[in-house]
Amino acid sequence: MHELSLIANLFEIMEQKAKEKNAQKITCVKLKVGILSGAVPELLETAFDIYKKNTMAAEAKLEIEKVPLKLKCQECSAVTIKQDLVFNCEQCGSTNLETLEGTDLFLEKMDLEVE
Repeated sequence: MHELSLIANLFEIMEQKAKEKNAQKITCVKLKVGILSGAVPELLETAFDIYKKNTMAAEAKLEIEKVPLKLKCQECSAVTIKQDLVFNCEQCGSTNLETLEGTDLFLEKMDLEVE
């Protein structure tokens, strides 16, 4: 389960940023997870719950926004949100596509409690 190592790295970043802001607690974490990011949202939730014990985020809530795959055709400029793994333009059929969204996993927001 590589989600545990992703969460471990996330916690390093979160705790560093929280300390920079002199925060006492991390109360909420929001992740954006692309459907082709290689991470399974449910496993991220489980890993987060396991890893947060005895940390600044022990009581934090995790919110995950699933980001669909968004492609732009380089031939006709049509933008498509794909629900399947057929990588061709729905307008002209071209396979010359640019990925706009849906492959990343990133920390969107972190709420802190500062005294």
